[in-house]
Amino acid sequence: MSTAPQIAVSKDYPDEIAVAAEPDDPRVWVPQAPNVWFRPLMFNTVIGQWCNLLKVTAAGIVSRHRHPGAVFGYVLKGRWHYYEHEWVAETGHFVYEPPGEIHTLAVPEDCTEMITFFNITGAMVYLDQDGHQIDYEDTFTKIDRCRAHYENVGLGSDYVNQFIR
Repeated sequence: MSTAPQIAVSKDYPDEIAVAAEPDDPRVWVPQAPNVWFRPLMFNTVIGQWCNLLKVTAAGIVSRHRHPGAVFGYVLKGRWHYYEHEWVAETGHFVYEPPGEIHTLAVPEDCTEMITFFNITGAMVYLDQDGHQIDYEDTFTKIDRCRAHYENVGLGSDYVNQFIR
């Protein structure tokens, strides 16, 4: 007979999520910019985290931005790079981005589609070439964008609720 204390099992936690990362219904992809979409996988409103797929279908600059928190990525298809670094993230590559760095995500000319999983905590601060803030994104603005898109495409604004924790 064990004398170790028994670990209490909490019932006060959100449900897990298990969904196909790449959806069958193209309406699940939310437009973010010309030729750029994201597919939400999870929004953690407690710590300000979100996980999504980012899909880009044209070469060029996606965005110049900064994160106050760490970012983790995994390239599922295609490739991309930051102008500020010499490396290229290709299919199967893991990427870690330290907090605070400013970088410019770009898809090379010979890549017709890029899909990357990103796990982001905090925010994305979009910057112009002079370093001035031009936009801002966090868990809550992403949820709002999803609500508007899903309502517009006939899935209903509450479709996003399945991803919120």
